[in-house]
Amino acid sequence: MAKNILLEICVFNTATAIAAAEAGADRIELCENYANGGTTPSYGYLKTIREKISIPVFPMIRPRGGDYFHTADEVNIIHKDILLCKELGFEGVVFGLLNQDGTIDKESTARLVAAAYPMEVTFHRAFDRCKLPYEALETLIECGCNRVLTSGQMPKITDGINMVKKLVEQADNRIIILPGSGLNSSNVVTIIKETGVTEVHTSARIRVASSTLFRNEQMPEDFDLDFVDAAEIQRINTAISL
Repeated sequence: MAKNILLEICVFNTATAIAAAEAGADRIELCENYANGGTTPSYGYLKTIREKISIPVFPMIRPRGGDYFHTADEVNIIHKDILLCKELGFEGVVFGLLNQDGTIDKESTARLVAAAYPMEVTFHRAFDRCKLPYEALETLIECGCNRVLTSGQMPKITDGINMVKKLVEQADNRIIILPGSGLNSSNVVTIIKETGVTEVHTSARIRVASSTLFRNEQMPEDFDLDFVDAAEIQRINTAISL
């Protein structure tokens, strides 16, 4: 059977993005700073990836870690970064904005979606921190978002699978529900069958040892690097192709 489920891989550096594309990713979510949940890639990072990767790439547009309420200045930064991604020829962007009361920042989201066009827009897991998720989904549809990345408002998709299923039913093909967080080759088929999703998201993240030869023993720190498990990507692709 031909593969009909799209596999998006979230990456946090250039080498990982290239490796993920070579391993069979259909789309890349491009981020920096795993520890902060992902922030906007630098210009050099963006430019290099655009030159080296031909599959669709959606950069994360998030000016800082922390909460998902953004000031006017931060929204302006997001707007400028979206325009930069459009100029560089990316296929989509990923962002998410909430009001202080936990609702979707509808005004800013709609304005940024319009600025991003014709790029696609994924509303990221800020959705998992919002209140009234089913009302929030309607708001995102009204704003023109193409998809929402969610684990069903739980830390792992396996715990939020019932909500994801309900969101897919509510969406009724008006917006794509993209499940992520804790998705892997051992559970991806179950998640697809139970929810009816057509796209899936994972980082397939592993840690690899640094090649640095010298370390100052007075400055203990973690030099290991984020990378991608190419074999896991291939296992997921095999599972979703059966």
